[in-house]
Amino acid sequence: MTNPNPLVQLLHSFSPDQDRRPAVALRVDVQQNDVEQPVHSHRKGQLVLALRGGVTCEVPKAMWMVPPQHAVWIPGGLPHSNHVTDNARIYYLFIEPDAAGMPTECCTLVINPLVRELIRYLADRDPAYAREGPTARLVTVLLEQLAVAPIEQLHMPISDHPRIRRIADALAADPADRSTLAQWASKMAMSDRTLARLVLRETGLTFGRWRQQLHLIIAMQQLSSGASVQQVAGNLGYDSVTAFITMFKKALGKPPAQYFAALQ
Repeated sequence: MTNPNPLVQLLHSFSPDQDRRPAVALRVDVQQNDVEQPVHSHRKGQLVLALRGGVTCEVPKAMWMVPPQHAVWIPGGLPHSNHVTDNARIYYLFIEPDAAGMPTECCTLVINPLVRELIRYLADRDPAYAREGPTARLVTVLLEQLAVAPIEQLHMPISDHPRIRRIADALAADPADRSTLAQWASKMAMSDRTLARLVLRETGLTFGRWRQQLHLIIAMQQLSSGASVQQVAGNLGYDSVTAFITMFKKALGKPPAQYFAALQ
């Protein structure tokens, strides 16, 4: 039976681990319906670059958002899944272990125009490019530039603890839910102080900061898909657009319009 998921079909026919070249690239276009790639891993490290739309990557105990002109780095051997938004254009760059000084942990990287164009160029080349020649030399430059790319904190820690996971799943399904810590504690049949300690211990963040990080990831995903600031503020349950913009600016240094304009 043919797999109806176009992302899975494409990657099934593209096996990056069979090749020992320092880096190979693949372009992924998603038409209309968003798609999800099940949990998997590679021997090679994987860079996921979004030029249009957005990608959410989930790894053990964390979720990472890839807004346009950014990329998430997934070290080799780390199980992960990718969710791609509607009408996205995504580039995957697979990097051989030890071919570049890449981070040892999953992270979001800011991608400059040179790196972006080098990845696009490589994706249009035959993966079996000559080991010595123009393409190989460009790959050397690409990997040198990636190794010094700035890191941006666009992730949400996720715990395997059943109570934390229950809250995370509920907030992801209904991000407008503004239940307080005390109200969540009541639902979990525990004291608010105990729940506060549990969230901090499992995620490293306070409950308020943890929920804000989820809101930030969802906001980035929805704004990347073309939703207006007003729509996103409402979807996240903010009392006013101003309150949402204030949260976004505090987290990322710029209000949404300026942030995405700078990415272009």
